[in-house]
Amino acid sequence: MDVTRDSSQRPDNLANALIRPLPESPTAGATPLTRMAKLPLDPPARRSGPRTVLDPLDGPAAGPVTAQPAQPAHQMPPVQAVQPVQPVLPLGAARPARPEEETVVRATTTRRPPRADPALREHGAVALPGWLALFALLAGFAGVVLLLARTGVIPHWQVLPDVRVGAARAAGRPVVALRDVAAVSGAGLLILFVLAGLLANAGGETRVLTRWGRYRGTVRRTGLVWVNPLLRRRRLDVRLRHWRSEPVNAVDRTGTPIVVRLLIVWRVKDTARALLSIADHENYLREQVHAVLTRTASTLPCDSNAVPGPALRDGQWFADELTRALAAEVAPAGLEVYSVQPMALDYAPEVAESMRRRRLADLDAGLRTVLVDDAVEAAALAVRRLERATAHELDEAARSALMEHLLVAFVAPSGVAASVPSPSVRAGGPSPAVRAGRKEGRSR
Repeated sequence: MDVTRDSSQRPDNLANALIRPLPESPTAGATPLTRMAKLPLDPPARRSGPRTVLDPLDGPAAGPVTAQPAQPAHQMPPVQAVQPVQPVLPLGAARPARPEEETVVRATTTRRPPRADPALREHGAVALPGWLALFALLAGFAGVVLLLARTGVIPHWQVLPDVRVGAARAAGRPVVALRDVAAVSGAGLLILFVLAGLLANAGGETRVLTRWGRYRGTVRRTGLVWVNPLLRRRRLDVRLRHWRSEPVNAVDRTGTPIVVRLLIVWRVKDTARALLSIADHENYLREQVHAVLTRTASTLPCDSNAVPGPALRDGQWFADELTRALAAEVAPAGLEVYSVQPMALDYAPEVAESMRRRRLADLDAGLRTVLVDDAVEAAALAVRRLERATAHELDEAARSALMEHLLVAFVAPSGVAASVPSPSVRAGGPSPAVRAGRKEGRSR
C-alpha cells in the first residue's frame, strides 16, 4: 500500500507532542520494573497523511489527517462502525442490475433495424475489355486455319502461297500428325473459353458473379466485357426505380382506420447484399413499406380540426418521417430510398362518411367561434367610438345593452329580427310598471 506524507505545515504543539521525555538515569537499587513504571503512560500523538488505495477492497482513500492528541491508556478509543463488505463476484460473472439501472435500460432501449453481415459487401470483379477477347478469338481462328492449311485439310489455292508441309505437298493429300490434332484441339478449346466469357452489359445493369455460392464480385462496366466463364453470372438492375403502392390500411393515433397510397423512389445500392443477404429484395421493400407506414401513422391523428397541432395531413413531415424510417430499415439489404411521398390519405370506407360529417361540424364550430370573436371586437370598438364621439361615458348597464344589440345585429341571420330584453328584466329586477306602482304607493 502506497503511503504518502502530508506537505502541510505542522502545528506548533506537534513538536512537543512528539518529543518523549528521556527516562531518568538508573539509580542505585532500581529494578527494571521500577524504571518502566516511571515512563509516561500517554503515548505520543499519531499523525498520518493521505494514502492511495491500490486495491478496490481497501475502501476509499482517506484525506490528510492532522495530529490528534493522545488518549489515556485507561480510555478505550471509540468503536467505529464497520462498513459492510461487498461480496466478491467470480471472474466473468455479471453484476446484478439495480432497480434504477433497470428503469434506465428499459427507457433507453429502442428498436433497431436488422444488422447485415459486415463481410458481405460489394466489390469489383475481374473483367477484361471486350476487344481483348475479340483479339484472342481472331488469333485462335487464324491459328486453326493455318494448321489446317499446313496439313492439307484445306485445299491449296493457286492465288495463295503454298504453306503445306513437305509430306502433304509430296503426297498430294492431307497428312495429319498427332501434334497437329493436339494443336487444333487446344486452339478450339481456347476459342470456346473466350466465347463463353463474353457478355454484353447494358447501362443500368450489373452482373453479380458467384461460384459455388460464394460471392466473387460485381461487374458494373458497361458494353462488351469478358469475365471468367466458370463463374455464375446473375443480372441485377441498379437503375433508379419508382413504385406506386397499393392502398395500405393503417390506424392513426385516435384509432381511426385510414387508407394511404405511397410513391417510393429507390434503387439497389449494394448488389451483393441485395442479391445474397435476402431472398427477394423487392418483396422485402414492399413489406417494409407496410410496416413503416403502420408504425408512423399511429403517432399522430389524421386531422387536427378540433385540437390544433401536428397531424398526418402535414404532407412534408409525413413524407420526411416515412423516408427516414424506410431508409433505415432497408439499408442492411443494400437498398437506398430517395423519397417516400404520400399520394392519397383518406379515411377507410366504413368511417369515411361519419368522419366527413365530423370534419364539417368542426369547421362550422371553428367558423362560428371566429365570427363571434370578430363580432365582439367590432361591438366593443363601436361602443368606444360612440363614447369618444359623444364625449360621454356610458354606465355598465347601458354599455352592456348596446353591445348586446350590436352583437345580435352582427350575428343574427339576415331577415331575422331578434328581441333583446331590457337590462332590468335581464338582471332579474322589477319591470317599469311595477316600479311606477311602487312610487305611487309611497306618494300616498
